[in-house]
Amino acid sequence: MRKIIPFLVPALVLFGILFLIREFPDQIEDLRIMVFDNYQRIHPRVYKDTPVRIVDIDDKSLERFGQWPWPRTTLAKLVTRLQKAGVQTIVFDAVFAEPDRTSPRNVIQSWPEVPVLDQVRSQLSDMPDHDKTFAEAASQTRTVFAFGLIHEPNKNVPSVKFGGFLEHGLPGDKAVDYIEPVYRGAVTNLPILESAAGGLGGFNVSTEEKGMIRRAPALFRLKDMIYPSLSLEAMRVFQEVNAYKISLAGTSGNTSFGAKTGIVSIKTGFLTIPTDKHGRIWLYDTGHKPERFIPAWKLFAADFDLTTLEGKLVFVGTSATGLKDIRPTPLNTFAPGVEVHAQIAEQMFTGDYLERPDWIEGAEFLYILILGILLILLLPRVGAVWCAILGAAAIGSAVWYSWKLYTEKSLLIDPLFPSLSILLIYLVSSFIRFLKTETERGQIRSAFSRYLSPALVGQLAKNPKRLKLGGETREMTFLFTDIRGFTSIAEGLSAEELTVFMNSFMTPMTEIILKHNGTIDKYIGDCIMAFWNAPLEDNDHARNACHAALEMKDFIKTFNETRKREADTQGKSFREVNVGIGINTGLAAVGNMGSEYRFDYTVLGDEVNLASRLEALTKEYGTTILIGPNTAQRVPELNPRELGTIHVRGKTVPKQIFSLS
Repeated sequence: MRKIIPFLVPALVLFGILFLIREFPDQIEDLRIMVFDNYQRIHPRVYKDTPVRIVDIDDKSLERFGQWPWPRTTLAKLVTRLQKAGVQTIVFDAVFAEPDRTSPRNVIQSWPEVPVLDQVRSQLSDMPDHDKTFAEAASQTRTVFAFGLIHEPNKNVPSVKFGGFLEHGLPGDKAVDYIEPVYRGAVTNLPILESAAGGLGGFNVSTEEKGMIRRAPALFRLKDMIYPSLSLEAMRVFQEVNAYKISLAGTSGNTSFGAKTGIVSIKTGFLTIPTDKHGRIWLYDTGHKPERFIPAWKLFAADFDLTTLEGKLVFVGTSATGLKDIRPTPLNTFAPGVEVHAQIAEQMFTGDYLERPDWIEGAEFLYILILGILLILLLPRVGAVWCAILGAAAIGSAVWYSWKLYTEKSLLIDPLFPSLSILLIYLVSSFIRFLKTETERGQIRSAFSRYLSPALVGQLAKNPKRLKLGGETREMTFLFTDIRGFTSIAEGLSAEELTVFMNSFMTPMTEIILKHNGTIDKYIGDCIMAFWNAPLEDNDHARNACHAALEMKDFIKTFNETRKREADTQGKSFREVNVGIGINTGLAAVGNMGSEYRFDYTVLGDEVNLASRLEALTKEYGTTILIGPNTAQRVPELNPRELGTIHVRGKTVPKQIFSLS
């Protein structure tokens, strides 16, 4: 199980990320559009001169002509003025749903019924209706009026001025199924105005995170009917064409990552307009450009050059703050709603579109999947550093490629969520690897803290590769030390006194071994078994063992002096402690040995047995330290003294032995 955890946990993270992509696309969309907003701020659409202009009902115009809504006669004069200038199409970003309250017939209805007003009332009732005047002016040119769509159901239905929608898609695939939201009611213009209009389009704008406009609907759905947006209808009327053609994904000429994935484009006249699957157009923002605006008051000035508007497509809207048609866009916090419609129309003229075809989502999905699997498989094998380089290169490439396609192809590819996904997988994999390493270090500290000095345990923990568990053969030095006559000493002590005696003896002896880089193998009663050159390599293992033995010899002298003083103070008898120390160097098997239920890190071999035999012979030879021939060869500076040879059980060749003092 431990072997698959480094793969299983990051794999579950990868699966979770892919699940989020499929089940929560809107939340991920909110994240990626932040990147697209910044792309536009860094590299906005370049403003180009097109036939699109805005007649702006600004604050100064309201000061001159009065509060909004203006009398329809004023609007009629505006239309006539634009017609005189040779404007090809006039588009009103407003709904005229109610009769003009300034029309004579509407005014006299509020007058009291008194005889003195009867004659005036009769004269005013014969005067032209303002709405009729406005409609007559609108009928003399190509005029497009707006309508609004609402979610509350009502009986209002906008008139249809176009010839219909021709859909080009796979069998059973319908554009209406992809358009959202579904509206249930409408706010329409007066019938007299709708009759006079050359076109009618919806002026709703869809806001996204923080109320920002990033995509403008080209199509609206009212119950089960499809209607064009104000900008789209304006372009149809401007081109003097009748119908629209909607292309859906998966059909000939429209590649798609899936078969039925929504709307691809809308065609009207000579224009083919790419959309997202819901029939929306990405706003490729230029920011506010004063050159596209003409204040309405200036249009009536005697010195205004009307010829500048000849052949133009003019949107009539407002930037006045009090009229509350101000919306944020990626480049403009206070953009008039009419400017959004005008910018969409400009994009249709210039062909400058931001696109995010449905295959891009599939490409991003595969990018996360493939790179995530690579990281999961490689990190436990090649390490965090190389995978960090791979991940950084992949993320850097994604950001560079995304920016390149945006600036050169106007394609919107998200580098953020895939990069964050890869980073998360890398961090989780690295964290699992870190936990695994820390667990191994903890196990090493726990296992060897009984045998090694803290410094050596720390080295092993930092670099576990220096430890080879499971058994290996290497040259080592072995030490055995034992108290002579321990049984007699123990008989003269109580259990408590024996415990104190053993602790005061074993602790300093152990510290000496650890001080000289030795490893404690085990305690056998009053005997200590230790070895050198495992688990960490020690090129001076024989010398270190001999120096440890010499220091033990010095300690025994001090130990006896201390015990004698204590005994004299307490009036007790004193018995001197002597030890024997045997040291030998040679090949041995070292590693975890024992059973499946219990094992120890220990050594086995003939050379180990010889060290134990030498310790037993120290009493016979009347010396404290005996060392074998291999050890003596490695410490000539310590002047080992040869004592003779001994026969080792099972060996035919006798072994030299040396004393060390």
